[in-house]
Amino acid sequence: MAPREWSGVEALNTSNTSNTSNTLITAPNMANPDDFYEALIDMHRDLDEAQSQAVNARLILLLANHIGDMQVLREAMSHARTEP
Repeated sequence: MAPREWSGVEALNTSNTSNTSNTLITAPNMANPDDFYEALIDMHRDLDEAQSQAVNARLILLLANHIGDMQVLREAMSHARTEP
């Protein structure tokens, strides 16, 4: 039987690998933030609103999986909700 292909949340790596820091970094931490912003805008180019929201959700899940630390993720969610 061929292996099943996964999509969406199921595609996230379920191994217990995580970053070593357990504190959210809120100070500027990107070498080229303008390059990131441009890539983010390009990612949304030619998408309708529903597609744009879906790609945002997938990006959030991929980055959350990469972070892998629930304490940091909760801190980021709290910060994102309270900051203007």
